[in-house]
Amino acid sequence: MSEGSRRTSGPGRLLVAVYAVFALSASARAGVQIATGFSDAPVAYLLSAFAALVYVVATVALARPGRTARRVALVAVTVELLGVLTVGTVTVFDPGDFPDDTVWSLYGRGYGFVPLVLPVLGLLWLRRTWRAAD
Repeated sequence: MSEGSRRTSGPGRLLVAVYAVFALSASARAGVQIATGFSDAPVAYLLSAFAALVYVVATVALARPGRTARRVALVAVTVELLGVLTVGTVTVFDPGDFPDDTVWSLYGRGYGFVPLVLPVLGLLWLRRTWRAAD
């Protein structure tokens, strides 16, 4: 079995599907936020758009075979984890900076904390499949 098919079979297929759902939902949320009230919370809405971009890149990279895709996925999922930890911490200690929620606000509480758990699972899956590819 090739490295790419190992990464997108079984649990990897479910992981890619969840990332695709988050890419779609975060993109839709950011689009609506920016189109309807950008001046209300520009930082929060731009962060929503950034999160959407990260989810799109992670989805595509996780679904593609090859070393480059694997490295791009690693970077995207790491950025995602750092983003959710940073934004989550800021929104806990200084919620006034974010008058409206982002996907990563309060560690993804509005999404059942999936944004906090998803990058951890993504990194674990990449580690597992990386070892299998070496």
